[in-house]
Amino acid sequence: MRRRVNGFTLLEVLVALTVLALTMGAVIKAVGGYTGNQAYLRDRTLATWVARNVLVDQQVKDAWPSVGELKGTTESGGREWRWLATVSQTDEEDLRRLDVEVRLIDAKDSAPIAVLSGFLRRPDQ
Repeated sequence: MRRRVNGFTLLEVLVALTVLALTMGAVIKAVGGYTGNQAYLRDRTLATWVARNVLVDQQVKDAWPSVGELKGTTESGGREWRWLATVSQTDEEDLRRLDVEVRLIDAKDSAPIAVLSGFLRRPDQ
């Protein structure tokens, strides 16, 4: 007479471990994607703040910038940012357009992280 043994067979344990490994792989991939996306959104938010600061700084100055490019760097969020502001004339004589592009200083790609456009009016004389 055979005795009945309680427990799992080796095959059942291997199948359970395989399912667990596949599940953990999917979880790790999802968490990695979330982490990368969170870093991108943080950089995008900071770059947008830098662009807004550049635009507001130009708007509150009592100067009329000439058509062309303005360049600069700034620190925000513990990182160095490079910005390029392109000043262009509009159809309205007393109005200029300002397009601000912001990139990380140490970024290898050339695409800006944030782009913001605004308008400057001629200061009262």
